[in-house]
Amino acid sequence: MSGPHLPPVTAPTPSPVDVPRRRRRLALLLVLLAVLAVAAVALRQASRPVRVAQLVLRQAGHALGLEITARGSAEYRLRGGAQLVVRDVVARQPGARTPVLSADRILLSVPWSTVRARGADLTVRRVELDAPVLDLAALQAWQATRPPTAEPRIPTLTEGLAVERGRIQGSGWWIEALALEVPALHPARIVEGHARATFRNATLRVPMDLRIALARPALDAGVGAVGTATVFARDWRMQLDALSVSGRLRDVPPAGLDRARLGARATLHAGDAAHRFVLGVGTHLRFGDVLTLAPLAMSVRGRDVVPSLDASGRLGLGQALAFDLDGTLATWPGTWPALPPPLGQSGSPLPFVLAYRGATDLSGDTRLRLRRDATVFDAAFRLPRVLAWLDAFERGTPLPPLDGTLVTPTLEIAGATLEGVHVTFEDGEAGASPSKPRTTVAPGQGVRPAARRER
Repeated sequence: MSGPHLPPVTAPTPSPVDVPRRRRRLALLLVLLAVLAVAAVALRQASRPVRVAQLVLRQAGHALGLEITARGSAEYRLRGGAQLVVRDVVARQPGARTPVLSADRILLSVPWSTVRARGADLTVRRVELDAPVLDLAALQAWQATRPPTAEPRIPTLTEGLAVERGRIQGSGWWIEALALEVPALHPARIVEGHARATFRNATLRVPMDLRIALARPALDAGVGAVGTATVFARDWRMQLDALSVSGRLRDVPPAGLDRARLGARATLHAGDAAHRFVLGVGTHLRFGDVLTLAPLAMSVRGRDVVPSLDASGRLGLGQALAFDLDGTLATWPGTWPALPPPLGQSGSPLPFVLAYRGATDLSGDTRLRLRRDATVFDAAFRLPRVLAWLDAFERGTPLPPLDGTLVTPTLEIAGATLEGVHVTFEDGEAGASPSKPRTTVAPGQGVRPAARRER
């Protein structure tokens, strides 16, 4: 006996309306998953540059013995290589108040081959620094703590180095508006670049435009530069054309340039006058609290107001200027007031000693000791007043604005010969009368008529 017949169980057949609805739900789910995945990747990518920057700076700081931080935003990209940009970067010696280096922005771009080499290959594409500030005192303090090491490895920069709005801070002086472009750098090749900057202190401004070359990228390499510079002071300016500088970088503190040579065609502008001369300097240059040139050898070949001379000594430039020169004037310039006989008739050279202490625009006190044969002139003066006196000599007083003495065995004035003469010059204060000489004749000497001369 058989039971009741049951119909087979089959899945319900979806209606034509349910199929599109399910497909839409599946598509919506996939879109939602995709959005979440993109958001997760975006969040990861947004946080990774900061972590990468912190890691790189921490490792660099550990290697250099510096605390290096970047407070600004960071970014990096991986297309074609690794490129990292960090902002508001500060590098300081641990515990120091003044940073060794700070910068608004630093860019580092390296190829993948350098990343894979893990330090074995130091090839870098490009380095850029925006508004870096280097403090020399902090740099030297940091250098003093570094252990002696072998010569550092020099990276290869295939696409060069660029610096914009840089600044080097000294003590009482600084270099600002530094712009440097180096197209490429290779450890064993000559390095060429173009630099523009302005040296400044309290009273001087010296903009420079130089083409620079290094024999090789090393701390003791030979260096040369050619270009132009202009020294601006309150009452005068000096233009240096065809400027050339050469020497060898100093590889131990203090930083500087050994066996430095400087040459230029110079023009001194004072008032409406322009005085041209050729300048040559040989020295050792040291950077520190004071820019020091010592020992210093100098040659000037001038005309008109600027004399031809050779001298040696030393010079220091910082918040103030100080120099001591010992040299010889080749001849008495023809545009200077004529010396009375017999001084003006002697063909002997004029040894001199020149010393200055004061403001860097040469407005301070200068001392000059000048000798010709048995005659000695010793004076103190201020250069701007003397230059103004020389420019107005034909329509002004014949006596220079200075304090000093002139001692000579004989002096011919107004047809008479004075023997054993001692002349004292006294410069009045600003607005007072100019120098007034007092002439004395040594005991036992006298005045006699001058010898008659044929015309």
